[in-house]
Amino acid sequence: MALKFTTSYLEDSLTLFAHYKKLAERAMDQVTDEQLFATLDGEANSIAIIVKHMSGNMLSRWTDFLTTDGEKPNRNRDGEFEEPPATRDALLATWEAGWACLFAALQPLNDADLARTITIRGEAHSVLQAINRQLAHYPHHIGQIVLLAKHFAGDRWQTLSVPRKGSAEFNRKVAAGESSQR
Repeated sequence: MALKFTTSYLEDSLTLFAHYKKLAERAMDQVTDEQLFATLDGEANSIAIIVKHMSGNMLSRWTDFLTTDGEKPNRNRDGEFEEPPATRDALLATWEAGWACLFAALQPLNDADLARTITIRGEAHSVLQAINRQLAHYPHHIGQIVLLAKHFAGDRWQTLSVPRKGSAEFNRKVAAGESSQR
């Protein structure tokens, strides 16, 4: 992730959300369609289930989030952990729908909106708190996606960050202005 200096909490938050979205996509690109739906054991979630859960959360949290509770009455959280979309294309459409909802909700905000009060599960949150809550939640699940993808890709795995034993070369490139990866 190229760091862009900013003092805007909203700009930084949107950049972080976009970074983590891309990180998960780069990981999912490295697994087969079958591996998207594979689990490590009977109690584990597949990448597809994690994607379905994240999208369900995003749609609930960010749809009309300034005026309605972030836990929508039509959300079926338990159902998010069952029967994911059947194909990669359908899964990625679900993924995109969740992220589109998040970005559509946050992009129009301004600094004054951060102090507004909203509710999630009947509890008052500032908009800033709601964003922070999701900036903790989504990267947690994206880490799970990356771990599963790395496990399933095995020797085919292409690192998503600085490769092992690659710090010196990375630092040289940064110092020379050749790399914007972070």
